[in-house]
Amino acid sequence: MNKLFQIFEIPELRKKITIVLGLLVVYRAFAAIPIPGIDVSRLAGFLGSNDLLGFFNIFSGGALSNLSIVMLGVGPYITASIIMQLLTMIFPSLKEYYYEQGGEGRAKFNRITRYLTVPLAALQGYGFLNLLIAQQVIIPMGLFDAFRNVIFITTGSVLLVWLGELISEQKLGNGISLLIFAGIVSRLPSVIKGIVVSYNPALLPTYVSFVVLSLVVIAGVVFINEGERKVPVSYSKRVRGNKMYGGVSTYLPLKVNQAGVIPIIFAISLLLFPQFFAQISAFISQDFSIRLTEIVNSVMSNQYIYMILYFVLVVLFTYFYTAVTFDPQEISKNLQRSGGFIPGIRPGAPTGDFLAKIINRTTLFGALFLGIVAILPNITQIVTGIQFLTLGGTALLIVVAVAIDTMRQIESQMTLREYEGF
Repeated sequence: MNKLFQIFEIPELRKKITIVLGLLVVYRAFAAIPIPGIDVSRLAGFLGSNDLLGFFNIFSGGALSNLSIVMLGVGPYITASIIMQLLTMIFPSLKEYYYEQGGEGRAKFNRITRYLTVPLAALQGYGFLNLLIAQQVIIPMGLFDAFRNVIFITTGSVLLVWLGELISEQKLGNGISLLIFAGIVSRLPSVIKGIVVSYNPALLPTYVSFVVLSLVVIAGVVFINEGERKVPVSYSKRVRGNKMYGGVSTYLPLKVNQAGVIPIIFAISLLLFPQFFAQISAFISQDFSIRLTEIVNSVMSNQYIYMILYFVLVVLFTYFYTAVTFDPQEISKNLQRSGGFIPGIRPGAPTGDFLAKIINRTTLFGALFLGIVAILPNITQIVTGIQFLTLGGTALLIVVAVAIDTMRQIESQMTLREYEGF
């Protein structure tokens, strides 16, 4: 509590928190504005019958169930990020530019990602509207109405990316993650209402077990997110003029969950892609689009197939994102340049190989953990048979991870100001 009061005693930090909260309120206001000419009365039943789209609705903070102008959330931006990350794997020169140019290279990389978000948002918006029309959830619309709504949806996605960047500029957490966090948390009142309305005294032991297991899962999420392998690093002594540098020992922290929640977000985006592709294919052939939609829906409606695909994608994306963001050879070069070395390991390539071996082992535990947490809601529903009991899952993982990251950044800001005051 003392730290909470200290946060608001610092004028600059208080101003930043106010700005972030204000931007989140703006996001929730846009989530309540539906696109024009749409009847949403039949949409809730359709989202409830489709596990993937139902989860995407939670992911967007209910913006999808309202068919709001920001109903796609930051999904198009995430898809664009996936494409750009894949391109770095296909074209090594792009990856070298990203790392060697430093801040300039990353700024250009992010700028291209934002440009790519626009056509992806337009395609996904058209695909989703076409999906709702094919499922007879909304009535067919004319060319002008379809074009107008796609423009609104695209603008909403770009607006969220801009809001996310404004939040990131305050250095209190990742803006995109905080938008997703706000969307998930905004659904809590409706979830609690559903539990209260459907309460059954005969299932009291089930409720108690659910609460206990939820606390265990939260503790596990925090433990894995904070877990790290400390690799000892020593620095050789160097004499420059009359001064001696180095000669100290420290460690290189390798996190068990190096990729954070990004693999789960990537997996959700990829699972949604076949449905959007099936609808976009209507440009080529309407019959082909209908048949492809039926195939995709039949596959995704099978809970066991969905769980397996989801688990495998999360594990694969964990390794993929870790490989993109953590380059052992580059780290070994930086250590060698600064006079650092791992005791018992030769500097250079052997150090890179040693770090790669460690990160592969730790990533295995992180990937399996993320995969299990991702499918926990499905497992809970299968075991208990109660639909509103969704133990763990992506939402919990994102909320805990974003909360920890935000708290850490706020503490670093407070520590910085304490040093400045001293």
